[in-house]
Amino acid sequence: MSERHALRRRIRVWLAVFIVCLVLSGLTAFPLVHELRWAEDLLTSSASPVPEHFPGLLDWITRVRTGLDEADARYPFVLYGTDWLAFAHLVIAVAFYGPFRDPVRNIWVIEFGMIACAGIIPLALICGPIRDIPFWWSVIDMSFGVFGVSPLLVVHRMIKRLEVLERAPAAEPVAA
Repeated sequence: MSERHALRRRIRVWLAVFIVCLVLSGLTAFPLVHELRWAEDLLTSSASPVPEHFPGLLDWITRVRTGLDEADARYPFVLYGTDWLAFAHLVIAVAFYGPFRDPVRNIWVIEFGMIACAGIIPLALICGPIRDIPFWWSVIDMSFGVFGVSPLLVVHRMIKRLEVLERAPAAEPVAA
């Protein structure tokens, strides 16, 4: 197998994992009310160490669940925003099909994703306090940018290497 073929294959594997994660992230934004109820039930179960060891986490999950329940009951249109959040994740995942097909030509999508991941940090640091989000939760949010940019940096480096290999002239056949 040629180095170019192997590189393309590794790029596609990394991108497939990234796309799947984006899709899963998007799909989980649709049923937030049910997910928070399930999470609170899990965290308050008799087997859970959370109430004793992480009461702040339990308080936060309960607060968020209460807010979502109230919004769902009285103002369900507010949750329409999370439907758009989910849709945005799915649309962004589709965009990464471009570099999956032709990585060198569509490297800009990878760069766009890296910029978006970097943007998570100021968003969490600015909007978190405005929206009364605990700092430790903002750190969790910022970790999505760090974990998201990591595979994109790897893919970007591989695409740059692939670009060099594709620009190199093909080896001349040896005359007999």
